[in-house]
Amino acid sequence: MRLVIRQDYDAVSEHMAAYIRDRINEFNPTPEKPFVLGLPTGSSPVGVYKNLVKYYQNGELSFKNVVTFNMDEDHPESYHSFMWHHLFKHVDILPQNVHILNGNAENLDDECKKFEEKMKAFGGVELFLGGIGPDGHIAFNEPGSSLSSRTRVKTLAYDTILANSRFFDNDISKVPRMALTVGVGTVMDAREVAIIITGAHKAPALAKCIEEGVNHMWTVSAIQLHPKALIVCDEDATLELHVKTVKYFKSIEHVVNDLIGAENVGLQGNVLY
Repeated sequence: MRLVIRQDYDAVSEHMAAYIRDRINEFNPTPEKPFVLGLPTGSSPVGVYKNLVKYYQNGELSFKNVVTFNMDEDHPESYHSFMWHHLFKHVDILPQNVHILNGNAENLDDECKKFEEKMKAFGGVELFLGGIGPDGHIAFNEPGSSLSSRTRVKTLAYDTILANSRFFDNDISKVPRMALTVGVGTVMDAREVAIIITGAHKAPALAKCIEEGVNHMWTVSAIQLHPKALIVCDEDATLELHVKTVKYFKSIEHVVNDLIGAENVGLQGNVLY
């Protein structure tokens, strides 16, 4: 697992967006071999999406051969609107390459099964971008979710319903009580998982993920088992980490940049010589 620490939310967003840009460009996707990208909703990725739009407008990035799968859906309109508003309508992604779970499907279990099948049909997800909740949940895999779970219908915890009320005029009565979500196992199947964690309110979750063992009560901790896991966090999110932990990960970046040379290290941390 790699942990990159940046000053604040804006710096985290810029770093993660630049990383995704570089991964897509390095992959050099084609219509026959698209870059398959898993995406989240919520407040965490908004800054990333803003930067990705900027890269597209500057001619640094194209989404023409990118296929996306969204992590979750708890309302037939809200998350579709969110993604088109913040990202899709501003870039050159093909509408048929956008995949978002359909909360209006006649058979929700069948919808979840088909979603998994679509990901496999594209050869699997290359990179899954994610944010987390203060309780360490990834997508809607809340505390207690199976770490081998797949895309499914999930009952939401009260804290999640309360947090999501900001998307419904802060009226908790309007927030859905259930959601469709990819599973922890679905996310872990991606060839790379990249997580954004910002804010002091998420510091306990980061500490559980980095310094303690894998635990289904903190589902993001499953990324400890992933061979290519990246977390980008801000300084506030490190407040619950031990000082030696923070120093360790900062020293790793120092070694890469100043002793080995960033030009000699690949995007995923592999030494090029």
